[in-house]
Amino acid sequence: MPDLKTFLEENREAFVESLKELLRIPSVSTDSRHKGDVKAAAEWVADRFRELNFETQVIPTEGHPIVFAQSPPVPGKPVALVYGHYDVQPPEPLELWTTPPFEPTVRDGNIVARGATDDKGQMLTHVLGAMAWMKSVGELPIQVKFLIEGEEEIGSASLGPFIEQNKELLANDVVVISDCSQFGPGQPAITYGLKGIAYFELKLTGPNRDLHSGTFGGSVRNPANTLCTMLGSLVDEHGWIHIPGFYDDVKPLTGDERENFAELPFDEESFKKQLGIDAVHGEEGYTTLERRWARPTLDINGLTSGYQGEGAKTVLPGVASAKFSCRLVPDQCPDKIAAALREHLTKICPPGMKMELTAHHGSPGFVVSTDSPYIQAAKDAIEQGFGNAPVLIREGGSIPIVANFAEQLKSDVLLLGWGLDDDNTHSPNEKFNLGDFQRGIEASALLWAEIAKITK
Repeated sequence: MPDLKTFLEENREAFVESLKELLRIPSVSTDSRHKGDVKAAAEWVADRFRELNFETQVIPTEGHPIVFAQSPPVPGKPVALVYGHYDVQPPEPLELWTTPPFEPTVRDGNIVARGATDDKGQMLTHVLGAMAWMKSVGELPIQVKFLIEGEEEIGSASLGPFIEQNKELLANDVVVISDCSQFGPGQPAITYGLKGIAYFELKLTGPNRDLHSGTFGGSVRNPANTLCTMLGSLVDEHGWIHIPGFYDDVKPLTGDERENFAELPFDEESFKKQLGIDAVHGEEGYTTLERRWARPTLDINGLTSGYQGEGAKTVLPGVASAKFSCRLVPDQCPDKIAAALREHLTKICPPGMKMELTAHHGSPGFVVSTDSPYIQAAKDAIEQGFGNAPVLIREGGSIPIVANFAEQLKSDVLLLGWGLDDDNTHSPNEKFNLGDFQRGIEASALLWAEIAKITK
């Protein structure tokens, strides 16, 4: 395929400019002030497909639009469906960004902007990989469908019903997703397992207003103190989660998996140095990789109560709230965890407190078979694109819609991460290595040729 490879090489700068265009759109899905920006990002993605003469639709939902596009069918060949998302996390705190979050900047071989790696940059590699075929060869060796949504960062509420109602439109043999990471710099990976998630918000209300902590302290229960006590009851110093029944359905790691994890070139000292910590922490009896990838967790994501301004203000707050999430593993059920959590917190909420628990969103964990012929096709494509054979890993993050693809469309799933775990996903100064961006485009383009070799 000399024409394809020549096109990929000659258009490296153009690819980066396309990425910059998309990154400039502040498509923050959780913030209603950016609704127009989210729509603009959907249209930008759709325009790329229209330029390739793909059948393209921008489908409105009760939330943000879904972009669907497909190349022409190729009889007798497998069909691939690429999933990605064009929405991004909020950029705050803005003061911690070295450069503005929606003004993409190239530094030290990385492009820095909100959405660079999650997921605009990774998603775009597949769009550009398809473009390379269309602009050089004139057609793709298989039919590729694209399903790009704008609600992944807020739970994909519209996408589940869309999949259920459009199974024929979305029918495929394998779903390809790049919204995760390599194992490390220079070591690409195929992710065969993801954690699920159950996300909650707990609000405690005590007195009908903030009170003087001297005048009323000791006579009125403090919502902030109570919140800390209640949250502290959920997980102990050994990393064990004390929600009744939490571990009942946990699928344990196999001996082979633990052995495979142990053989990976993981440097715990480098890991600690990268994060600026002097010790790792987690569930006793498990290694750092096992905790990150294959054991359930509970983490507080945010705390709000009382005075947060400069200096001191001695108040007994009237309200305290926290947002927290459980990362789940197969075969834990988010709804079952939510019910057990609610029962536990209701029992321990003391008199003088009004409790509100909101379950925001959830999805189950997911593990795919490593014997799939599509995994072998991906191994071959990645080794050609990156110059190094990928390793098989699991991931502590969650992509809520993956289980829907497997259950409703009966598809194999390929999770091909081009990012790195220090890309500051969801944090200030999010980045994506431009070398990996280019290698991801090439691996994506080569993947379609490798999949075309598979007999249906």
